[in-house]
Amino acid sequence: MKMKYISKITSNLKRYKSIRTNRVTSRVLDGSYRSVYKGRSMNFDELREYVAGDDIKDMDWKASARSQKLLVKQYVAEKKHNIMLVLDTNCRMLADTLEIQEKREVALMSAGTLAYLINQNGDYTGAIFPTKQSLKYYPFKTGLMNIENILENYHKHVTEDNVSSINTALEYIVRHFRRNMIIIIVTDIQGIHGISESILKRLMVMNDVLMINVSDTTMSLENGEKDPSSGVYSLEKRNYLSGFFTKDRELAELQERNRQKVHEECVSKLKRFGISFTTINHEEEMDQTIIALLSNK
Repeated sequence: MKMKYISKITSNLKRYKSIRTNRVTSRVLDGSYRSVYKGRSMNFDELREYVAGDDIKDMDWKASARSQKLLVKQYVAEKKHNIMLVLDTNCRMLADTLEIQEKREVALMSAGTLAYLINQNGDYTGAIFPTKQSLKYYPFKTGLMNIENILENYHKHVTEDNVSSINTALEYIVRHFRRNMIIIIVTDIQGIHGISESILKRLMVMNDVLMINVSDTTMSLENGEKDPSSGVYSLEKRNYLSGFFTKDRELAELQERNRQKVHEECVSKLKRFGISFTTINHEEEMDQTIIALLSNK
């Protein structure tokens, strides 16, 4: 199997070299996701001061008595993380981003770049996304072939007649998974807006959740100003509607107000749940935005 998507990802990472894959990703995962450790080795590393939430079994009472401070033993952990990619396949992903690149392509490269970094860190990647009639689920595995298979099949299932909701995939996770995971949701602003708050609440009980928002296009008026009516995409014609939608100032302003309201509601929702998120406009931004997302967690 020719690894077309993996080749493109590695090419991007070589061209835009701001990610130091092993060191940065390892530091972020190891330092921020203690809730998803799969066991701990008994290799002693160092003593540090006690902080709320530390296991009382790790307390070094003799060292604490000598130093007059509560000290706990820190160990080198042998961790394997479970990373679940949840991808939006709704036909909206056939529209364009702010930088006029197909949203499906940006979503694919975002998920693929993250999965590549995860694989470099030695962790497990799984995926789930809705199809026209059901769900596609890929169990946790390591290896680049696993990632390539996920990306290739995701691309096939983003079709004009796919009107699925990403809620379907998230509901499946809530019902069927009883393990700790890092869940990375890749969707657009309408997808985020449509995610049920009750589902998010249940996901956050056991898991860490990150969100990637693939941006929506905007267009320009003749005088160079932003056209707030942009993004009216015809799935039937496979292009953006012109005419009164883009020329009528009143309709344009109404569309912009609606767009801004949805955006504000989404940001508020994610902040309430403590979910780190980022917006990606183009695959050339992948390295910077993804590392910022991981670092914010």
